[in-house]
Amino acid sequence: MQATSHQFKDNVKRAMGDAELQASLSKIKNGFVHKRAAAAAALPEFETLRDEARDIKNHVLGHLDIYLERFTAEVEARGGHVHWAPTAADARRIIIDLARDSGARTITKSKSMVTEEIALNDALEQVGIEPIETDLGEYIIQLAKEPPSHIIAPAIHKTKEQVAELFLRHHGRYGKTQRLTEPTDMVREAREVLRQKYLDADMGITGANFLVAETGSIILVTNEGNADLTLALPKRHVVVAGIEKLVPTLEDASTMLRVLARSATGQEFSSYTTLVTGPKRDGDLDGPDDFHIVLLDNGRSGMIGTEFQDMLRCIRCGACMNHCPVYNAVGGHAYGWVYPGPMGAVLTPALIGVDEAGHLPNASTFCGRCEQVCPVRIPLPRMMRAWRTREFERGLNPTGQRWGLGLWAWFARRPRAYRLLSRTGAAVLGRLGRGNGRFRRLPLAGGWTGVRDLPAPEGRSFVAAWKADGRPTAMPVSPTQGTTGSTKP
Repeated sequence: MQATSHQFKDNVKRAMGDAELQASLSKIKNGFVHKRAAAAAALPEFETLRDEARDIKNHVLGHLDIYLERFTAEVEARGGHVHWAPTAADARRIIIDLARDSGARTITKSKSMVTEEIALNDALEQVGIEPIETDLGEYIIQLAKEPPSHIIAPAIHKTKEQVAELFLRHHGRYGKTQRLTEPTDMVREAREVLRQKYLDADMGITGANFLVAETGSIILVTNEGNADLTLALPKRHVVVAGIEKLVPTLEDASTMLRVLARSATGQEFSSYTTLVTGPKRDGDLDGPDDFHIVLLDNGRSGMIGTEFQDMLRCIRCGACMNHCPVYNAVGGHAYGWVYPGPMGAVLTPALIGVDEAGHLPNASTFCGRCEQVCPVRIPLPRMMRAWRTREFERGLNPTGQRWGLGLWAWFARRPRAYRLLSRTGAAVLGRLGRGNGRFRRLPLAGGWTGVRDLPAPEGRSFVAAWKADGRPTAMPVSPTQGTTGSTKP
């Protein structure tokens, strides 16, 4: 996937003007957010489980070399093969070699963000191998030739009508020529089309939600069962996973699973939780003859020991983006690469560089909701501030922004001058804006007034009001003032 994170502002403008996208995004609040809250409230030990999940991941990251060696030894002891991929290019080469070795012409895939990260589908198509996404959301966006816009709901930006149009356009060759209107009919039609694809596939590729060091097992969770068919029907099963996916034991995996589904979809458990330990053995009725795991680094080991190490605790539940006001306003494609939302704002600069993705950690209000709902308590706002610091230290910010920050820092280190400036500014703006209670335009505030009115200050700074009244005064709110101002026509 070609990154467009450096075009974030342009991407945002397109997203804000996309009425169908805005309609789709409006459903997140009543879906994932409410369901997560209900699931968490129904489990008294949920907060304790979050602490335990955080500690498990921290322990693994502190002993990653040991657990990687243990996991590799257990996989190989059970007849599997482990491949090490330092970069995305290495991972693509390994998987293509495995596909060619098995004579693969078609490959079924279960939803995997790490295969999006390495741009696997494009690489397979370039060598004449057809990848077939089997997760319904991934299947829809594959037909649309679009990247996922959410890590657990990749087609969340699509309306029912858009999906119906895609199916009508692409399913005619399978004898499906009726325009569908009901989601259940669309699911049934997709299932009918994909069924034969499973049977014809020469190789199956999945990701892994967790890798269990003590048994060499992988754990997959889905709500459609597509991963089970993807891994069990072809002769060769290839797993692609980041090195941070490890947990020490099956008991630890159980703890992680208890917070994963609740945080992601508000379920107690996903519909399908599958453990895979090596290839099919004598007496097994089904399963692959051949089992390979590709362990991807791609910059992850470079995050160990830095202020971004905590990001490697992420279990890809999507809770941070579901609760993010920025994601809910612009959707996933605006972020310009594989991982959107707050977790993407931290992870993307680490994987493709802050030069390309510097806008992302700046696209945050620091409201802190992402950290509040993260099942492994990742301090996302702190790490976004760290990326901002690195961006500033490397001189990547625009000159005007750097000048403004320097000026603010000068006043912030001199409280008397700061108070004089803020008091004077509040008084002047309060007097100028007392007519309408708002500004339609204001020098140096074009980023705000370009799309909405700026509420005029009450006339005094907070400190001045406190000194005068002994307590904070209620700020008057005019009919044209609100928490976000009024949108210009």
